[in-house]
Amino acid sequence: MSVAASTNQTGSIDALGSDALMGMATLGKTAAALALVIAIILLCTALLKRVQQKRFDSGARLKVVGSTAVGARERIVVVELEDTWLVVGVGGGRITKLHERAAPLDRPTPEVSVSAGFSKRLAKALSKRSAPTSEPPSSS
Repeated sequence: MSVAASTNQTGSIDALGSDALMGMATLGKTAAALALVIAIILLCTALLKRVQQKRFDSGARLKVVGSTAVGARERIVVVELEDTWLVVGVGGGRITKLHERAAPLDRPTPEVSVSAGFSKRLAKALSKRSAPTSEPPSSS
């Protein structure tokens, strides 16, 4: 009877092991399906960005040159459209053209002017910091 009892115990251990194995397989399948859905979402997002970018690139170029607030919800915006600058007032759900002029030919690019200004300020700050002072440091 002990042989039959030991066979029954190992059979139940094998059944528990196979149940755990089946549970892990189900968990793996679920994780793979979730990863596939997330990959599809990311792929669709990337494709939509490309389609929208091509749609906007095919028309005339529109670039905001500058903007300033003149009220709580009102702004004055300078917009470059091809070779024309438009000065528009934006506020209260309305956009009003205030002025139109040809874009200047010698306009600086914003990236160059910002980086040049920063480098000048950094050099000035470093030269002030490294310059020797006239009075000796006091020891406290």
